[in-house]
Amino acid sequence: MRTFYLKLSTVMVLLMATVSALAQQGRGTVKGKVLTSDNRPADNVSVGLKGTKHGTLTAENGEYNFKAPAGSYTLTVSAIGVQSQEVSVTVTANQTVTLPTISINTSMSQLEAVNVTGGKTNKLATRKSPYVAKLPLTNLENPQVYTTISKELLTEQINTNFSDILKNSSGVDKLWSSTGRAGDGAAYYQVRGFSVQPTLTNGITGLTNGDLDPANIEKVEVIKGPSGTLFGGALTNFGGLINVITKKPIDTVGGSVSYTTGNYSLSRLTADVYGPVSKDKKLLARMNAAYHYQASFQDAGFRKSFFVAPSLEYRASEKLTLNFDGEFYNYEGTNPLSVFLNRARPLIARNPSELQFDFKRSYTSNDITIKTPTVNLRAQATYKISDQWTSQTNLSRSNRKADGIYQYVSFSDVTSTAAGTIANDTLLSRLASLQNSVSTAIDIQQNFIGDFKIAGLRNRLVVGLDFLNQITNNSNSPYLTFDKVSTARNDARYTGLNYATFMSRLGASTAAYTKNRTVSDVYSVYASDVFNVTESLMAMASLRVDRFDSRGSYNFATNMMANNSVYKQTAVSPKFGLVYQIVKDQVSVFGNYMNGFRNVAPVTQPLNDISGVFKPQQANQIEGGVKVDVFQNKLNFTASYYDIKVNNTTRTAPLVRNGTTYNITIQDGKQVSRGFEMDLIANPVMGLNIVAGYSHNNSKMTESAASVLGRRPVSAGPADLVNAWISYTQPTGKLSGLGVGFGGNYAGKNIVSNDAVVGQFTLPSYTVLNSTVFYNAKQFRLGLKVDNLTNKTYYKGWTTVEMQQPRAVVANVSFKF
Repeated sequence: MRTFYLKLSTVMVLLMATVSALAQQGRGTVKGKVLTSDNRPADNVSVGLKGTKHGTLTAENGEYNFKAPAGSYTLTVSAIGVQSQEVSVTVTANQTVTLPTISINTSMSQLEAVNVTGGKTNKLATRKSPYVAKLPLTNLENPQVYTTISKELLTEQINTNFSDILKNSSGVDKLWSSTGRAGDGAAYYQVRGFSVQPTLTNGITGLTNGDLDPANIEKVEVIKGPSGTLFGGALTNFGGLINVITKKPIDTVGGSVSYTTGNYSLSRLTADVYGPVSKDKKLLARMNAAYHYQASFQDAGFRKSFFVAPSLEYRASEKLTLNFDGEFYNYEGTNPLSVFLNRARPLIARNPSELQFDFKRSYTSNDITIKTPTVNLRAQATYKISDQWTSQTNLSRSNRKADGIYQYVSFSDVTSTAAGTIANDTLLSRLASLQNSVSTAIDIQQNFIGDFKIAGLRNRLVVGLDFLNQITNNSNSPYLTFDKVSTARNDARYTGLNYATFMSRLGASTAAYTKNRTVSDVYSVYASDVFNVTESLMAMASLRVDRFDSRGSYNFATNMMANNSVYKQTAVSPKFGLVYQIVKDQVSVFGNYMNGFRNVAPVTQPLNDISGVFKPQQANQIEGGVKVDVFQNKLNFTASYYDIKVNNTTRTAPLVRNGTTYNITIQDGKQVSRGFEMDLIANPVMGLNIVAGYSHNNSKMTESAASVLGRRPVSAGPADLVNAWISYTQPTGKLSGLGVGFGGNYAGKNIVSNDAVVGQFTLPSYTVLNSTVFYNAKQFRLGLKVDNLTNKTYYKGWTTVEMQQPRAVVANVSFKF
């Protein structure tokens, strides 16, 4: 069957290529470049032949390139709010005509300001990214799949948290909410069957122990597949990565103030102010800020945060631009109720309905809180060495803390009755730890980006060096089992948990604190070249060499390094891709081979003659699909099939020697993750926007411990996911700016516990619907949204069960200036 599909795909590609070649006969190529009044490349400007449908939009470098039938025409350059420019052109069959550079009477910042107010043709679609390939490639030129979620969609949906933003991408599902705990307190999501956290901002390290505030987000890129070649293994996982792109300063004065309120005491105030600082507009500034408070839908629980994000841009010269930005995030809240299923003995209940559990109860109190103050600072220097080469130097520093009480609940192992000791799923243990952890990460990255020709072939090349240093200082208390509470009846112990009592119990405990310091360095060099074999056929070849240096975990209690914590490991990560544009700048087919890796620490084996030194884990992906960008960016579509194989995972296995059984660690584990994804962004008529996605994933362990062999990993999430959003804004007339939106998400069943020891626990499938109505005027915006329109009860989890928020009504008002 697989061979049949391969042959069928080959025939289809050849057929489409033949049709395309026939269609191009008698046509010529028109190419050129458009600049703004301040001599910068004009991005996303419409270029076309007057009176025809032939044309395109300019790329990020201001260039355009399209085909048209032979003849004499008038070429028109236009954009919203820009005076049109016209140039005569004669197209000759099978030849290329290169027009002189055209300048429009608008600065780049004024052009960007049009996008800020939503004037873009297809405001929800992004045609290119300088981050995904570390090169300014359009989506159709890139053999990798990624989803872009724009700030316009965030505004339309009145999104107030990061998890809701990611619901607009195919194949992404939340595994569990942010815990704030040391080391990995950010929320977890799954992409292509693997867990992932948001770790990158503007393509470089940006870490947090808490959540991300949407106030400073320009767009979010979900980059699919193992991406170790360009982004390393320390911050990514095999399914992909999440890259957050922040808002940048512009030289047009403006801004907005917004207030949002709703159910569960929601109160959110945001501000965005931007403009030039100096008269010559060489120094620009922008400030985003947000205050957020919201209570839980349960009997206790809240989240409160304050966020501020200043940014500066200094245009030192025509060649040198300096950017500085920071994000300061202060958060305090309770841990959301996420019930940990027992992992050591068979489960009695196998789904939420079988649990004798009231999810409207929080099992905590409002003085059991954790704080996650986070500071992310970034600087970038971009220097244009020549017309062909650019130097880009990036520096980032992340500082994140876990400060307070991390508290969770778990079903106990056993309970005692008159009949003896039995297991059940009604006795809940409440556990907590006093967290005091500080983690810092410094990332220095140097890229040289070129666009040149060798032997007539266009090459777009990035060569980079990357250094990442991470330091974590922990001083965390032991996990204290505070008490055990029955969920099957009213238990007087339920109200016993509070800050004073917990601290008293902790003070009486004799268990030792975890006090250690962990340091690691990563040294990397990488290169990636995209070269045009022909005008329509492009190939990508990339390679990374990564040297991981764990400098150890120093234990302050023993005054020595932890066993096996000091080690070094080298990983080599290749990447290849092919793109063939069946219709230039409109339809492309692509294929890729991509690699990801993860460092594996050595272990102490029970037998001296068995090595405890391992290789890095490796994930290798083969993927193919089609990308479409037609009708002048009004229809964007991507469909792909991927196959990821993971090797070198470790597991414990018994070894019998001289009649004695030893548990040794071996590295023969394998996992597969295969699937199909589709993404659609369409603007069929003015004012109507559609965003939709579908994904199916089939993951299983193919070589593993017997208890999970052949089973779906619990981190893989639901096999089937659907996202959809459709909105309409009246573009003209008395009702201009009035709009409505409707959409939601479907998720198939999710097996959150799945092994031979405990059995299976399954979260049921669900469909959640949302709707919004809004009015967008020149100086203000009003919005009303209903989340979870049908008040659906549904759950997320990853060996856990977490009920999601019931129906909520949110109202928003924004003033623009």
